[in-house]
Amino acid sequence: MPDEARWRLSGWFDPWRAATVEQRRTGLLAAGSAVVGLAVAATCVVAAGPWDSGQRTAERQRAASGAHPGDDGRPGPDPARAPGASPVLAPLGAPLASPSPDTGERSVPVPTGPGLADALEPLLRDDALGPLRAGAVVDVATGRQLYGAKAGTGAIPASTIKIATGVAALSALGPGHRLTTRVTATPNAPGRIVLVGGGDPTLTARATRGPDGSHPASLRQLADQTARALRARGEHTVRLDYDTSLYTGTSRHPILPNENLAPVTALMVDEGRRDDSDRGPADRVKDPAAEAARAFARLLRDRGVKVTGDPRPAGDKGGAEDGKGGADGPGRTLASVRSQPLSTLVERMLTYSDNDIAEALTRHTARATGHPASFAGGRAAVTARLKRLGLPVAGAHLADGSGLDRADKVSAGLLAQLLARAAGPDQPALRPVLTGLPVAGFTGTLRDRYGEESVGRGVVRAKTGTLFGVNTLAGTVVDADGRLLTFAFLTNGSTDPAAAQRVLDRLASAVANCGCR
Repeated sequence: MPDEARWRLSGWFDPWRAATVEQRRTGLLAAGSAVVGLAVAATCVVAAGPWDSGQRTAERQRAASGAHPGDDGRPGPDPARAPGASPVLAPLGAPLASPSPDTGERSVPVPTGPGLADALEPLLRDDALGPLRAGAVVDVATGRQLYGAKAGTGAIPASTIKIATGVAALSALGPGHRLTTRVTATPNAPGRIVLVGGGDPTLTARATRGPDGSHPASLRQLADQTARALRARGEHTVRLDYDTSLYTGTSRHPILPNENLAPVTALMVDEGRRDDSDRGPADRVKDPAAEAARAFARLLRDRGVKVTGDPRPAGDKGGAEDGKGGADGPGRTLASVRSQPLSTLVERMLTYSDNDIAEALTRHTARATGHPASFAGGRAAVTARLKRLGLPVAGAHLADGSGLDRADKVSAGLLAQLLARAAGPDQPALRPVLTGLPVAGFTGTLRDRYGEESVGRGVVRAKTGTLFGVNTLAGTVVDADGRLLTFAFLTNGSTDPAAAQRVLDRLASAVANCGCR
């Protein structure tokens, strides 16, 4: 990774060292925002607490370290300690300024509505945007919406709806929750074992690590454990069934077949991909659960276990995540593997816009809150969870968890408030929604946006959303005065997606580059 990228992501980016002369003339405010914004990211890490594994481990360590990364890119000493930069944001979103001589309180100016309007409305009038164009900017410290343009109007959000999915799942389950895939045996069926889906789309049959260098749950490890358990029982021949009863209702999303999503089932490996890709569009198998069971049978045979016949569906006989077996039947667990923590799954979902994880988390939110683990149950569960958090869900329609359904309707105001709630000092469990946001010009779905000349590069952190005629962007910035803000911009009906994206990027950069008073 180039030095500039390491500096930016570590929170120690020196804009004067990296910028061109012209950038220095035009990017003064953005430079201050970059340092402050990444200090906010560091505080997000401290407030949220440590999580093992995950694509953000290195980023968290760099953000929490008080030293420059070395030329080899490794973090400085003692990466667990709090950042040494002064001042540090004590609660997340606390103002960055010297104490007032009169009150002793630290404060920075709050952008005004007219000031933001001056900066944003000329961009919102750009012809590259569709007929529906909406925006909202929220001050994290107060939760107050500072600017709105049709901010309460429902629009197709595309993948920015994953912000709502992540907030709801973390709120209902907690960041440390893990998804368990098991193998069970039943006393009344000797020689029969059941592979029980735990709703973990990141379960892998590959021998390698995950796309971020981390370790998702491994089907190979599950086969190792199962083979050992069977040998201990004196069993060398088994019949393999598989159980998908954790989820209910149809597995078919309205957009299927589609290379962006597999059928939504409680049992799959590598998201049902036919190739070795780890993210993005890919051909998917028609029956992920059956393919997962066949892969497991092959792994057992490789370990000396004879598996008779083809794996078959177990209905409600095999077991569920609670270990009781199916809907209610008994089942003894022979082996199990657990996913990475929910915090990591949410981060991966947001960074790479992972649709399979999004649909899985919607169903787990439903199960955790007493709703059916189906499309309808997920809609009801996520909506109810957002209401419980006091978010403005009036007029919202959450048709799915991924944003692929064009029936989804979400307002810019709701998206901006979701991010503000995730940044709140009273909601540390929601912090992975922030740490999972792509960094403009560097990571995830923003990696190839915000070129070298953009003042938002390395400063804007945002979730993207794109469907035919739909372009959206929602995320966080620290403005030129050091105020932590959230924003959301949505347009529907655009005809040139690349041009529309550029306008959205300029809108986010304008918020970051503006004191706006």
